[in-house]
Amino acid sequence: MMTNLFDQFMSPTYLGMPLIVLALGLPWILWPSPSSRWLNNRLVTLQSWFLNRFTQQLLLPINTGGHKWALILASLMTFLLSMNLLGLLPYTFTPTTQLSLNMGLAVPFWLATVIIGMRNQPTAALGHLLPEGTPTPLIPVLIVIETISLFIRPLALGVRLTANLTAGHLLIQLIATAAFTLMTSMTTAALLTTSILFLLTLLEIAVAMIQAYVFVLLLSL
Repeated sequence: MMTNLFDQFMSPTYLGMPLIVLALGLPWILWPSPSSRWLNNRLVTLQSWFLNRFTQQLLLPINTGGHKWALILASLMTFLLSMNLLGLLPYTFTPTTQLSLNMGLAVPFWLATVIIGMRNQPTAALGHLLPEGTPTPLIPVLIVIETISLFIRPLALGVRLTANLTAGHLLIQLIATAAFTLMTSMTTAALLTTSILFLLTLLEIAVAMIQAYVFVLLLSL
């Protein structure tokens, strides 16, 4: 019996070895590899269509020079989407509920965008710290506020993904426990709770996909 609701977010170990490595590597095995044939099967065709549509939507507000990021951003989206959806299966572990992993993904990408912006367009990058038309007395204060906002962005990215997935998993576990407990004493209430659990599961599938897209979208912007 689980004594703590947050025990499900602990990284599982087997023979003293953390299984988070397996959870991180498994999603790449499940995605089919495109072949060199003229016609692919339905699954590979659907996968290619999804990646093409996602890349077009993601790079729409970005200039041509930023299109070189298409491969790494699409790979990150695929990686996060796979881990978020696989974590909804029973007896699985969701690595993206760990703040350390999400910060490990957010900080390097955020730092890369800042460094590239400072190197290629330093004037425009520094210009974002001071909005146009700011009154002279407010200039020092706004520069400090915008600088703090810039450094908080990777923390906001990691916390947003962690909090949404953690809250969803906790709700699913609480409602599932309630349905199991009420099954013997109040059958009608248990069936109603089970229907709510089904709807919540559908919602969590949508949240898993949306949060992966939002994470990559905010990085690209």
